[in-house]
Amino acid sequence: MPKYDYDLITLGAGSGGVRATRMAGGYGARTAIAEKSRVGGTCVLRGCVPKKLLIYGAHFAEDFEDARAYGWTPGPAAFDWPALIAAKNKELDRLEGIYERILRDNSVEILPGKAVLADAHTVEVDGKTATAEKILLAVGGWPETPDIPGIEHVISSNEALELPELPKSMVIVGGGYIAVEFAGIFNALGADVTLIIRSANILRGFDEDVRDALADELGKKGIRILCETQVRSIEKCDDGYSVRITGEEELRTGLVMYATGRRPNTDGIGLEAAGVRVNGRGAVCVDEWSRTSVENIFALGDCTDRVNLTPVAIAEGRAFAETQFNGNPIRMSYENIPSAVFSQPPVGTVGLTEEQASALGPVDVYLSRFKPMRHTLTGRDERVMMKLIVERATDRVLGCHMVGMDAPEIVQGLGIALVCGATKAQFDATIGIHPTAAEEFVTMRTKRPDPGD
Repeated sequence: MPKYDYDLITLGAGSGGVRATRMAGGYGARTAIAEKSRVGGTCVLRGCVPKKLLIYGAHFAEDFEDARAYGWTPGPAAFDWPALIAAKNKELDRLEGIYERILRDNSVEILPGKAVLADAHTVEVDGKTATAEKILLAVGGWPETPDIPGIEHVISSNEALELPELPKSMVIVGGGYIAVEFAGIFNALGADVTLIIRSANILRGFDEDVRDALADELGKKGIRILCETQVRSIEKCDDGYSVRITGEEELRTGLVMYATGRRPNTDGIGLEAAGVRVNGRGAVCVDEWSRTSVENIFALGDCTDRVNLTPVAIAEGRAFAETQFNGNPIRMSYENIPSAVFSQPPVGTVGLTEEQASALGPVDVYLSRFKPMRHTLTGRDERVMMKLIVERATDRVLGCHMVGMDAPEIVQGLGIALVCGATKAQFDATIGIHPTAAEEFVTMRTKRPDPGD
């Protein structure tokens, strides 16, 4: 008789947890996954997927305008926010069903309810107890807000995806990718949007030219950015909300959204009882094999606060399942991970920023800014920015960055080149596809002068 009820119990049915558990089940392990909400997690239900559906919907506003430059005479257009939300929710229901079927097809038992660790091998789910040889923590993250007067009046990105009606105006606090993405959505759909950020520019941690280029484009679209500004208090008033900011200035707005970061969702799941160590932010501490301070307990995804991206969590889940249940040890590499910001226009980036690369030694920088061909007829004042960072000693390309239409689609391919260690000479030897914006990455020949020159 087996010593434990399962070989693996996973806490959290998001992208990483589902990948790890269904692969383990496919390899013959007796598996279960506990989920207190819906199967799919942040990306499928509260993040990447629904947000991008709204971005597609919002972009039609400019597409209708631009169509006139290409000979079209579109009729009167009217936008229906509830219809978009309903269509989005229908798609999420479909995806949730697919995730549930994938788990069933791999013999994974779904345990509905909040899971809490009772000890290193025991999990309690809504009063029921189950044991497992191995436990995987994949509980993700959750929006974090500061403790200021009136914070109870704000919404997060979770609620922004479910608003019953479109606001006429809104203040978004935060300058990260979630903030700028939602700013683009609501601005394109007609809301008057103000971004409030504590730092001097948006997208902290991104390349400086990316930050500047996107800030310029957001400004052109009418998004107001208040830099080096903090919110002191928020009050409900008859026509919306009053937001008091640095100094004595007061902003009146219809809605306040906070996108100031996410915190590992580890409170109240029994980590202390099981002996699992966390850091000061509540992130689960793990080694290179995703093993926690307890030998049989592992963790992956946003609750470890390493690289909080859905494809990373999925890759970590695969590495865990291969290592623990298929005799194929895999360690996750966190170098050259492509990422995107689905702002308007979008950002695509892979590799090092100029600042990071310069800290390692001399670099050559190639930079190009131009109007995309689409807008030669529309007259829209939108610019593309592309940037290559090259290690001078080896000619190896260390970073590729782009702000502009199709940036994420283009940079995904460049990610392969960087993983393969491509050099600038190999970029130069590659024939471009004409006419495309992407060809600029293989035709840039002029180095930007060093700052000291």
